[in-house]
Amino acid sequence: MKKKFIASIVTAALALSVLTACGSDTAATAEPAETEAAATEETAEPEAEAAETEETEAAAEETAEEAETVESKGTITVAASATPHAEILEQAKPILAEQGWDLEVTVFNDYVQPNLVVESGDFDANYFQHIPYLESFNEEQGTHLVNAGGIHYEPFGIYPGTKSDLTTLEKGDVIAVPNDTTNEARALLLLQDNGVITLKEGVGLEATVRDIVENPYEIEIQELEAAQVPRVIGEVAFVVLNGNYALEAGYNVVNDSIAYEQADSEAAKTYVNVIAVKEGNESSEAITALVDTLKSDEIKEYINSTYDGGVIPFE
Repeated sequence: MKKKFIASIVTAALALSVLTACGSDTAATAEPAETEAAATEETAEPEAEAAETEETEAAAEETAEEAETVESKGTITVAASATPHAEILEQAKPILAEQGWDLEVTVFNDYVQPNLVVESGDFDANYFQHIPYLESFNEEQGTHLVNAGGIHYEPFGIYPGTKSDLTTLEKGDVIAVPNDTTNEARALLLLQDNGVITLKEGVGLEATVRDIVENPYEIEIQELEAAQVPRVIGEVAFVVLNGNYALEAGYNVVNDSIAYEQADSEAAKTYVNVIAVKEGNESSEAITALVDTLKSDEIKEYINSTYDGGVIPFE
């Protein structure tokens, strides 16, 4: 009996030993499986990142290839007045760039050099003047410039100097006006429209101070180069300013002038500012692209939203 009891204990011990051994084998087998899964995850992450990087690089290369497909057509050089002409041209740069054109703008502070550099061929075009001035310049200087397209007009205005009401004019008061042929006539016509002077009948756009036939206030007309007129505002009773020089001086024709040309007036239509080029170049690919861009809806929207009536797109 004693021997049977001992045998039972030995048998139980052996069974427990076998179970323990089996349990150990299972644990040992599970650990490598978990490690392998973790290793697989760690390997997958760099592979995913690498794939994402390759996709980004591929997209960048595709974008670069698309950019290269915009064929460079050359450079368009334009001489311009600072305000608003050069400002408007700056807005045209990216639009022209999409077409393959590089627009270079140089600012001039007078009304003579921009025409001379186009006549000489140093510049492709200029943007600062209206047709009457262009025609007058050709006649006086023997140049061969033509209108390639009307872009906008700038209403002429009478602005206060030492006085703010035209009815307070007195003998000896001075009104400053531009001295170039067409702009002086325009200034005198505006003064006539507002009862300051009366001009000889029929002189129109050729009017000069010699054509004043009535001067009830006995005022003095001071003729100055257009760019100089804003500089004497504090010295004279009133000034008559070109639209661009009024803008440069910080004036808005609608808000700051005493009187200005109306949008439907003959003067506004006559004095549209144009792209001027040397005769024979008006239909070139470069000039056509420039004019079309400046007459686009994007540029019209910029003009209307920026200048508050001081510059008006020409239809």
